[in-house]
Amino acid sequence: MTMDELSGAVDVLGIGFGPSNLSLAIAIEEFNDRRGADRPLTARFVDVRPQFGWHDGMLLPGTTMQISFLKDLVSLRTPTSPFTFLNYLQEQGRLSDFINLKTFFPTRREFHGYLSWAAGRIGLPVSYGTRATRIDWSGDRFEVTLESVADSSETTRVAARHVVIGAGIRPVLPEGIVPGARVFHNHQLLTKLAELPSRPHGRFLVVGSGQSAAEVAAYLHDSYPDAEVHASFRRFGYSPSDDTPYANRIFDPAAVDEFYTAPPELKQQLLDYHWQTNYSAVDADLIRDLYQREYDESTRGVRRLIVHKVTGIEQLSEGSDGVTATIRDLGDRGSTTLEVDAAVFATGFRPADTRGMLGPSIDGSSSFEGDLPIVERDYRLRLPSMAERIFLNGGVQHSHGLTSSLLSNVAVRAADILRAITDEQPASHPDHHALQQR
Repeated sequence: MTMDELSGAVDVLGIGFGPSNLSLAIAIEEFNDRRGADRPLTARFVDVRPQFGWHDGMLLPGTTMQISFLKDLVSLRTPTSPFTFLNYLQEQGRLSDFINLKTFFPTRREFHGYLSWAAGRIGLPVSYGTRATRIDWSGDRFEVTLESVADSSETTRVAARHVVIGAGIRPVLPEGIVPGARVFHNHQLLTKLAELPSRPHGRFLVVGSGQSAAEVAAYLHDSYPDAEVHASFRRFGYSPSDDTPYANRIFDPAAVDEFYTAPPELKQQLLDYHWQTNYSAVDADLIRDLYQREYDESTRGVRRLIVHKVTGIEQLSEGSDGVTATIRDLGDRGSTTLEVDAAVFATGFRPADTRGMLGPSIDGSSSFEGDLPIVERDYRLRLPSMAERIFLNGGVQHSHGLTSSLLSNVAVRAADILRAITDEQPASHPDHHALQQR
C-alpha cells in the first residue's frame, strides 16, 4: 500500500502493544461488551515486533516477579474480568497448584505466559511487524503513517480520533559503548548468548548494580560452570530494594493523584526518597545468594564470581574472538584489563521519545519542557489547539510518579485513558469509582 492511500478511520489507534496498551485493549473490549453492538468503540494497535513479547531476553529460570499477581492487566480495574491472572491459571489447570505455592509472586516466565495468553484472546486488530513513523493532524483527526518493518517502502496511513502511545522503553548503553555480537544490553541476554560465536576466554563481564545486573551475574555463574563472571559497578556493593508496605504505597493508584498534584520540588524529593523501591536496587535474597557464592569460593581458593566494586569501564573494544575491557577504580587506585567472551550491560532504559513522532502539522512547541512531555492528569499530551488527543500510556514518571514505568498501575491507567476518550465510566465494578476517587 502506498502513502497516498488512507485506511478506514478508527476511534483509537494504539502505538505499541506491550502490557500497557494490551490492558487498554482489554478495557476497550469490555467497554464495548457493556455498551452493546450499537455504538462500539473502534480501535486498532500496531507493534514493531513480529509477535507479542515482554522482556523475552530476560526470562531466566527461577526469576520471579517483583509485584503481586493481583497487579495484573485488569484486577485493580475489574477484578471479575475473565482476563485476570487467576482466570489464566484456572484455564491452564494450575490454579490449585499455584495456591499451594503460597506466594504472590509468580515466575517471570509464567507471567509472560499470562500476558501472551491475554494478547491472544484480544479480538481487536493488532498489526505486528509494523512501525508508526509519524503522527499528523488533518484538521479533525489524526493521520498516522505506518511502515512495514520488513519493507520500509511498504507504507500506509491510518486515520484516528485519538492516538495512544504505549511504545515502551528503550535500552540504554553508556556513552561510547558500541553494541555488537559480544557487547549487548541485558534485555537481549538469552538471544545473544545463544548466538555467541565462540567462548575462548571462559570469562564474562556484567556492568550494572540493579536487579537485572544481579540476575544476569547469577544466571551466568549457574549456566557456565567453567567460566568466571566479573561484575563491575560504581557502588560499594549491591543495594537492597525497599519492598516494605509503606514504601510500596508509592505504587498505589491513589498515589498518582498525590504525585501529580505535588509541586515540582516535592515530586523530585519523592522520586529520590523512593528510588530504591525499583531502580538500582536488588532483592535482598539475591544479594545474600551472590555474597554467599563469592564467600564460598574464597574459602576454596577457586574464584569464579569476582566483584569489582567502585569501578567504571574505562575502555572497551570488541574483536572477532572476544572483548577487551579495562575496568578502572574510581578512586584512581589502578585498573584491570580483562579478555572476556561477552560484556553485558544492565544499564537501564529510557522512555521512547514522543517528539520524534509528531509531524510538522502538529504544533508541539508548548507540549514539552526540555526533553519531558507536559502531560495532563488523564495522560493526554498537552496540545491546546486540538480537540482530539494523543495519550501517553507510560513514560510519564516525571509527572505521574514511579508507577508509570511499571506494571503496577497499567489496569487503572487504562481506565483513566478510556474514560477520557469516552467520557463514560469504563468499569461497572462497584469498587472502581471509589478506587478512582481516592
